[in-house]
Amino acid sequence: MKRIIIDTNFYAAFKRNDTEAVDLLKRVEYIGINAVILGELFAGFRCGNKERQNRTELDQFLDSARVYTITLDDETSEYYAQVFSELRQKGRPIPSNDLWLAASALQHGLALATYDEHFSSISGLLLAIR
Repeated sequence: MKRIIIDTNFYAAFKRNDTEAVDLLKRVEYIGINAVILGELFAGFRCGNKERQNRTELDQFLDSARVYTITLDDETSEYYAQVFSELRQKGRPIPSNDLWLAASALQHGLALATYDEHFSSISGLLLAIR
């Protein structure tokens, strides 16, 4: 696995120097992050007492040649609807922000780096962490 998209909790683990997160980021060539995850991070920074420091560290992370910001588009919306419908039929809904993350991962063929177990219910979604 050389291409991943990261969840908010994975970025937080990386910032805490979690060995698993740090090691995974060292091994991959492409690190995607979408606008929804950026929004979650920005919101968390604003609620904390180190907003400027956290924002500076995120900006440095985003400046890496291996990190790409992934936009949401009409195709992402189709994947969102597919995942939403699948999980609804299974009786396993997940938060809407996580639906957008899964949709981005599926659309771009990226493995998802997350610590949330509910993503394992999504067909075809490759998880970077088990």
